[in-house]
Amino acid sequence: MKRFALVLGVCALMTVSVAGAGGRQADRPPQPSSGNPPEVIAAWGSQHFVDEQFGERRGHDVIRIGSDYTLKSGEESGDLVVVGGTGTVEGTTRGDTIVVFGKSDIGSTAEIRGNLVLIDTDTTVAEGARVRGDLVVIGGTFTAPPNFEAGGAHVEIDKNTLGGRFAGLFDWITRGLLWGRLIVPSLRWIWPVVLVFFLVYLLLNLVFDKSVTEVADTLAARPLSSFGVGLLVLLLIGPISVLLAISVIGIAVVPLILCALLVAWILGKVAGARWIGASILPVLGEKRTQAVAAFVLGFVLITVAYVVPLLGFVTWTMMGVFGVGASALTFIAAYRRENPPPVPREPVLAPVQPIATQPAGEVKVSSESGSIAFEQPVARTDVGTPAAVASLPHASFRDRVAAGALDLILVVLAYQLLNEIRGGRAFFLLLLAYHIAFWTWKGTTVGGIICQLRVVRTDGTPLRFVDALVRGLSAIFSIVVVGLGVFWILRDPERQAWHDKIAGTYVVKVPRNWPL
Repeated sequence: MKRFALVLGVCALMTVSVAGAGGRQADRPPQPSSGNPPEVIAAWGSQHFVDEQFGERRGHDVIRIGSDYTLKSGEESGDLVVVGGTGTVEGTTRGDTIVVFGKSDIGSTAEIRGNLVLIDTDTTVAEGARVRGDLVVIGGTFTAPPNFEAGGAHVEIDKNTLGGRFAGLFDWITRGLLWGRLIVPSLRWIWPVVLVFFLVYLLLNLVFDKSVTEVADTLAARPLSSFGVGLLVLLLIGPISVLLAISVIGIAVVPLILCALLVAWILGKVAGARWIGASILPVLGEKRTQAVAAFVLGFVLITVAYVVPLLGFVTWTMMGVFGVGASALTFIAAYRRENPPPVPREPVLAPVQPIATQPAGEVKVSSESGSIAFEQPVARTDVGTPAAVASLPHASFRDRVAAGALDLILVVLAYQLLNEIRGGRAFFLLLLAYHIAFWTWKGTTVGGIICQLRVVRTDGTPLRFVDALVRGLSAIFSIVVVGLGVFWILRDPERQAWHDKIAGTYVVKVPRNWPL
């Protein structure tokens, strides 16, 4: 049953490989150049063909998963695939013959006109058997007569390859990785590796106790959110890295993103082990003792799961997704604690207007000077005044990154459509011109419109072309220095990047009904 469960994971890949390889054999009869095309009858799990050149009917493709199959003498088949069983070939296979995780007997009357591929399979070839295509043997044992020779290449990879230097690694791949597990108990060298991982994780659990505790608490409180965020991070990390690499300037940021992902992965693994142990272990009293005992118990349980075929790979993947998601949620919560939202500003008092044109609102009398001031809410028709714009909250780092990513995707799409200006410099100039033009025209970009952001001068007035040009050129400096000028937003009380300070601008968050 274990083999049957394992082979399900590779059957789809092997089916595709067979379908692709079967159509590339040079020794198959060529299709007729004129007349009616060959008859093709499609059936579930097989295909039948009529060979017009030889006037004979070709056999059907055979796929067996978790069961044995025998192709008797005088019988024919197309491609033959046996996974997790014994494949006995005594007849003729016009396609490829592939046996995975099982046994194979090639009889004396067997003729394989395609390739013979054997993966972790014990194979015996009888005298007189013929293989016209390539012979590929990966793992297992292969016994054949001294005069046996394949018509094509003969590739054999086993523990003796390269002088046996990688025999242990080969055994781990064939008996562990291909079976969907990370730990093969019979391999002696793997247990010292497990001990090293245990000591490293235990050290991280003790040194970074506070961080691990916060991540473990996040896993306990928000498991579904942790899984969703982790899956989203792992899905987006590739496209974001590619977009940054395409922009040339963002190449320096890619290593930082990958390092952050690695830290989140490892920290999440340690916290996941503690989370599993804490959910089973009773309270022992001292906090440090409880943390160590919970981690040890969780690590042992995860290690046992790594030994089980298929379950080991699933456990490793799920723990990674949960860990990355919990680490990301913990980082977001810590960032919000260190950077609380700004205190709401005082209402803007507009000058007194003539009574005839005075809009409805609240009139206040100053007790000190006796002057009258009219308090106008921002939602009125004067939303575009500098005073109203200056009172808006400054945009967060998350909103600005989201808007920047949308703009980058838009520019990449436009760049792909403009085939005549291909090149790294052309893309950089297009990205710069896009931002400067939109800042001057609308005070924001397409991404800024979607994320409800506007770029204004520090006094609340709209950007001029000179301001947009200075901001665009200085943004290059903010990005080139490993993005330090951009990440400055996280520490600045006014949430300004370096190019905002140079150009004298703010990025503000506007209401949904704010006009362009």
